[in-house]
Amino acid sequence: MRRKEFKIEQEEEITAFLQGMSFGFLGTADEQGHPRVTPLNFVYSEGHFYFHGSHAGGKMEHIRRQQQVCFTVADEFALIPSYFSDPELACPATAYFKSVTAFGQAKLVEDLNEKAAVLSLFMQKLQPEGGYAPITADDPKYRPRLKAVAVVRITPDELTAKFKFGQNLKEEGRAGVTRGLTERGGARDAETLEMMKKYCPYHS
Repeated sequence: MRRKEFKIEQEEEITAFLQGMSFGFLGTADEQGHPRVTPLNFVYSEGHFYFHGSHAGGKMEHIRRQQQVCFTVADEFALIPSYFSDPELACPATAYFKSVTAFGQAKLVEDLNEKAAVLSLFMQKLQPEGGYAPITADDPKYRPRLKAVAVVRITPDELTAKFKFGQNLKEEGRAGVTRGLTERGGARDAETLEMMKKYCPYHS
C-alpha cells in the first residue's frame, strides 16, 4: 500500500519533475499477458508522455495489440544508511527519491505537425545548445523522416507520484539523517537536504 506521507498531488510539482527528466521505463504486455519493460527517452508535454523510435520491434508490437500501458520515471537522490538514525538496526536503511507512475493509453501519433513539435521538445532536452535546423513538418529535409519515425503518445488515465525524503521519520530520526548527510557531503546530499526541508514536517 502506498504510504500517504510520501504522496504528491500538486500538479505543478509533478509536471516540473517530469519536464526535468529525460529517461523512463515503459511497461507493456503481449497477447498472453507476458510483461515487457523498456527503458527509453521521453518528453512530457500538456499532460502527455511521448517517446519515439522504430515502427518495428517488440514494444511496438505490444502497443499495437494492447494500448494499455504503464510508464514510470524515477530519480534517486541519495542512499540513506541505517546508522544515520540507528546505531544497531539495519531496518532504517533506505533511499530518498522522486518517482511518478502513469497508467494509460498509448497511441501512434500520425499528425506530422505534432510529431515535429514533439521531436523539437526532445532536441531542447537532449541538445539544448542547438546546432541543428528547426524541425518543421513542411521542411523537405525533415518531412520524409517525420513520416518514417514512430512517435507514441501516452495519455494517462491515472497518475501517481511518490517523493520520499524522510516524511515518515520522527524529529530525532530526521535529525540523525540530516547530520549524516551534512557530514558525508556526497554528490547530491546537499540537494537531498533541501528536499527534506521542503517535504518533511520537522525542520528549522
